[in-house]
Amino acid sequence: MKFVAFERAKQGTGASRRLRITGRAPGIVYGAGAEPKMIELDHNALWHALKKEAFHSSILDMELDGQTTKVLLRDTQYHPFKQQVLHVDFQRVDDKTRVHLKVPLHYEGLEQSPAVKDEGCTVTPLIHELDVMCMPSQLPEFLSVDLSQLTSKTAPGVQSVKLPHGVKAIVRGANKNPALISIKLPEVVIDAAAAAAPAPAPAKKGKK
Repeated sequence: MKFVAFERAKQGTGASRRLRITGRAPGIVYGAGAEPKMIELDHNALWHALKKEAFHSSILDMELDGQTTKVLLRDTQYHPFKQQVLHVDFQRVDDKTRVHLKVPLHYEGLEQSPAVKDEGCTVTPLIHELDVMCMPSQLPEFLSVDLSQLTSKTAPGVQSVKLPHGVKAIVRGANKNPALISIKLPEVVIDAAAAAAPAPAPAKKGKK
């Protein structure tokens, strides 16, 4: 994805406020051994770009002063109640440095799985994105998780995610294979009237 940025001359809270009034959003780009540079972007274009998943998880082409630079979106600050971006941070990337980024997980084939189709289970994703580390050229836009063979007795973990060559998953904490989903079996409905009814008394034997 490509976007256009402009160099920002004035800094400070007042300057940023005036910038937002004119329909621009302030930001900064840093990294790759170069000096940080203050930038500004068209707010409406930025707002629509932020709604796209790829803008958050892909390497972006930023055009600034007639030159194109590879960057990653690192942080976005939003107004607490207005539909307004207050500030954005971008990090420059180069071909020789590994990048660390959260990549979305796309769950596929769930409706056709035995767990849902045959067993009537309720399946809820627990992890929606995965921390990965790789070279910029190897960064995937998203990772697919095939659930078409899922049953109530299987609980896939992070280690079951198929990673492209050169991509490494980063898992923090003691559990190195946390569950990707939760599976809930359908509830068994018991007829309350039948459950409350007393059992029939055994028949008495007649006298001889």
